[in-house]
Amino acid sequence: MPSHLSADHPAAQPPGRGQVDALITQARRLKGEVDAVRRDTRGDGTDDDPRGRWERALYDLALHQLNDLDEHLAQLRDGPRPAPAPQAAVPAARTAPEPAASGSLLSRVGSAEWDLLTDAATWSPELYAILGRDPATPPLTLDELPSLVLEKDRPKLTAMVTGCLVDARRIDDEFRIVRPGGEVRTVHMMGEPVLDADGSTASMWAVLRDVSELRRSQRAVSETRDSLQRHRHQAQTEHRLAVELQEAVLPAWRGTLRLPHHGRESLDLSGRYLPATTSTFVGGDWYDALELPGGDTLLSVGDLTGHGPAVTSHMAMLLGALRGMAMAGTRPGPLMAWLNQLLDTTAQPALGSAVCCRYRPETRTLVWAHADHPAPLLFRDGTGRRLSAPDGVLLGATSGAGYGEAEETLEAGDLLLLHTDGLVPGRAADPAAGDRLLALAPRFAAARTAEDCVRAVVEELGETGREDDACVLVARVTA
Repeated sequence: MPSHLSADHPAAQPPGRGQVDALITQARRLKGEVDAVRRDTRGDGTDDDPRGRWERALYDLALHQLNDLDEHLAQLRDGPRPAPAPQAAVPAARTAPEPAASGSLLSRVGSAEWDLLTDAATWSPELYAILGRDPATPPLTLDELPSLVLEKDRPKLTAMVTGCLVDARRIDDEFRIVRPGGEVRTVHMMGEPVLDADGSTASMWAVLRDVSELRRSQRAVSETRDSLQRHRHQAQTEHRLAVELQEAVLPAWRGTLRLPHHGRESLDLSGRYLPATTSTFVGGDWYDALELPGGDTLLSVGDLTGHGPAVTSHMAMLLGALRGMAMAGTRPGPLMAWLNQLLDTTAQPALGSAVCCRYRPETRTLVWAHADHPAPLLFRDGTGRRLSAPDGVLLGATSGAGYGEAEETLEAGDLLLLHTDGLVPGRAADPAAGDRLLALAPRFAAARTAEDCVRAVVEELGETGREDDACVLVARVTA
């Protein structure tokens, strides 16, 4: 192929072999480093994580580009291969050779020149491999070249060649070809006209590159990016719905609540919901305080397993049922049994833990039941203890489960703390899990309100770095 000269500018001098070798070494070192990082971050190889798929696609695209760079530099160092000697005829029994693999060195970039005066064409061996042509056949002229191009892309190729020959515009675009056997490949073509001494177009040269694998990688990146964006949008929508549902169900009061509203005040209440800070998912934790007919007070906290709108919806259903049955006079033990039956018969089974307390101010009597939940903590005279728990299994774990009740007589100044197991690190069944809460007894004794006690809990256990949602409810006996 003649040197790429035009009448208006000389050809640049090619870099020295040593410079190209140095660039090849750098490219291969970078390729090895990228491949090492890719192997370290591929995870378990599943397709469940959209971000993981997007990262893998980006690594693959980067490696494709580095492979191309490596091959192009090697081809630049070694120079073009000589064109095959023309043959008088091709034997009828001869078949076209198998095209080189798409990743081999000499099958990715080819060159060609078309002489407009003689209508002769010169192709490099690499171009034959790219187009899937037998090297023994004559190269196609510009008029014949569209026969290899996908029908939809032929007008584009015609416009590219016409603009180059008529308007002296450089070619820098892509089109698709159809190889023997029907395989479609994407080819990137760069070229320009070669002018004679009079400034007329004498020929056109071009470099053609098979970019099929690169474009496939780019499409994969685009598709996984779109999938990741859709996944994020869906997650944000679900999070917003879960938060809105949670806010609609949890008590509207914030800070201090004093019950009963009518008659002599008996309880100073304060509660707090603490969302997880290491996750965007909303859980099924709740706390509640409700004045019942006759002056009793319902206190409850609970937690459903899982996260997201479905769990929040189950929590709303459970809390609504709990309030309704408590208003109807159902005692804590039977109430837990009915909640267990409700979860056991739902279309989407769920598991949950809860504690339900009914406080009667006239006698300062606390009757409570639980479903495999941390027992309430009672603080009196600067010390704290965990109430002895009756029998109770997880809600939804087994049909027909029975739940025992326990009774405790409180005194004026006593403080009752209910919480979900996400508040204190460790398993809820571990007796040592609540030691940090019991250690707050001196601060609770010095506190003036239930809100001060909740604030002390948050300060001690932290409001940030939390791996799970949690709720805390404090009830202080005032009379």
